[in-house]
Amino acid sequence: MNDNFTNEFFGIGIQNGKTPENLGVLWRSAQNLGASFIFTIGNRYAKQASDTHNAVKSMPYFHYETFDEFYNNLPKGARIVGVELTDEAEDLETFNHPRRCVYLLGAEDHGLSKQAIEKSHFLVKFKSQLSLNVSVAGSIVMYDRSLAKPRS
Repeated sequence: MNDNFTNEFFGIGIQNGKTPENLGVLWRSAQNLGASFIFTIGNRYAKQASDTHNAVKSMPYFHYETFDEFYNNLPKGARIVGVELTDEAEDLETFNHPRRCVYLLGAEDHGLSKQAIEKSHFLVKFKSQLSLNVSVAGSIVMYDRSLAKPRS
């Protein structure tokens, strides 16, 4: 029998993504780096040429109209890890990823909403001279999760 509190899983998604092309790239990385599901909050997914593996049809995809809808439908035992450049955010390089979590990214121009930042169980950031494309940032976070690091 599966126990959600010991088995690992993660999902990744974007709140109010700015450009649909970024979604396709993120979905392709999510499929390759072991995500269990993908999601959007606000702006809806549309088929993108950059999703060359058609990940949106190969793994569960969820769309939530609002942050509250997303928050109310979190998988049991999952923690929200917001990816945001704030002073309060932990450095990704030393962050111990939760066994069960949802990585939440914001649009390049606005980042995460205030509500999303406040409701995140963890905030992470990584060293970068300038802000990165959201799909690149998500790929870096998922790659870091794949490293042999302790889980929280």
